[in-house]
Amino acid sequence: MKKILTITLLMSLLSMNIMPAFAKSKDTDSAKTPKQFKSMINKSKHQKESDDYKYAYININWWDNFNDTNLSSYIDKAIKNNYDLKMATLAVEEYYQNTKIQFANQLPTIGAGFAPNYTKMPSASSWDWGFATPAYVNYEVDIFLKNRDKTKSSKKLYEASQLDERAAYISVASAVGTTYLNIVRLNKIIELQKQIVDIRQDIYDLMLVSNREGLVSTADTVRANKNLVAGQTDLIELQKQQKQLLHSFAVLIGESPENVSELKFTPYDQISFTGNIPAEISTDIIVQRPDFLRAEKMVEKAGIDVRVARKEFLPSINLTGIALFNAADIGSAWSTGGMLGSLAAGAMLPIFTGGRRLANLRLQKTTYERILQEYYKTNLTAIQEINDALVAVKKDKEKMAETIKQAELEREDFNYNQKRYDQGTISRLDLIQVQENLLSIDKLVAQQNIECMVDYIGLYKSVGSKL
Repeated sequence: MKKILTITLLMSLLSMNIMPAFAKSKDTDSAKTPKQFKSMINKSKHQKESDDYKYAYININWWDNFNDTNLSSYIDKAIKNNYDLKMATLAVEEYYQNTKIQFANQLPTIGAGFAPNYTKMPSASSWDWGFATPAYVNYEVDIFLKNRDKTKSSKKLYEASQLDERAAYISVASAVGTTYLNIVRLNKIIELQKQIVDIRQDIYDLMLVSNREGLVSTADTVRANKNLVAGQTDLIELQKQQKQLLHSFAVLIGESPENVSELKFTPYDQISFTGNIPAEISTDIIVQRPDFLRAEKMVEKAGIDVRVARKEFLPSINLTGIALFNAADIGSAWSTGGMLGSLAAGAMLPIFTGGRRLANLRLQKTTYERILQEYYKTNLTAIQEINDALVAVKKDKEKMAETIKQAELEREDFNYNQKRYDQGTISRLDLIQVQENLLSIDKLVAQQNIECMVDYIGLYKSVGSKL
């Protein structure tokens, strides 16, 4: 009976584990710096303690080429406050902890417990105290390295998440820069559009006077009124776009859209890009893009998963050790005289699983082939995006040069008509109509100049910030 009681107590206590747990606090913003950025950290002008690798992600010094302190400060603010970036960093931490969990499967499991009991045996006349201390060790011998491969597979996901984080930082920085420049563009265009509306108002007023005097037809007056209304409509549309961009910009830098009135933007005429934009880019730059590197990691992971699926056909080997210290008083609770111990080894091989292992192997092979095709597609897409960005930079610069020539001609024409007006050979109506043409071409120059700067950001993004 005593033996039965001891074994029963042992089995019941095996599920009552008192295991020490050691956890090291880990700041999610100070995750391990990826190896490819360690050499870049000391080169950055913006040293931000544990955030250095994030500034290396976006090549923060490149943004200084715009010579705009407001833009640089907003890029910095987005790195600190953008919620998409915070989620990307937290995702890296999640994958890191998953890798640690998987690594734990390579280690032995140890458990111990302590259970005092107050028992009355059937043949005894009194109750007696007893003290039991069970302990066990279990270890799956990874002779075929299956658990090690599972850890490698999990680590590939962690490395891929770091590349996702890098891609997110580049994308958000590009979005901040593009949105900022478009707001500057709209500020300038709205300023010019207001002048155009004022000119059209003057034209309409002059037309009304001339129509009363019989100098112009009613049709011309109506046409002038239509142009005025169209100009006012365009102004309202531009102001709507401006507000929407301001709201988007506030969210990008982690601000409330209600605070857009506090945002500061450098005037259009004070922004100039002084960086060097290459005419050609080597295809070797593709291997530095985060999406390409991520696709590479996923191919490696898929290959490991196929290897793990094959090893599922092999037996699992386990070592198990159990010890139970049982005593009538606590002073002798851990004496060897009251110890029951067991050490066992076993190999388990599933004989029939309904085809699950074979189907899993085929599934992993198919997954590997699909991911490999995604890798090839990523390679081609990267080449396309870089070529598209280079073409946009080149052609928009050519278009900008022609538009500047047109603007110079319009300015010459306006100056010529200004002299004629001063000499009294043309009316004020004729002069302000020419002035409207000049303002319209100035709007086009502002539009295309910002488009060229946005093209530079597009190229920066397409090469993974490696400009």
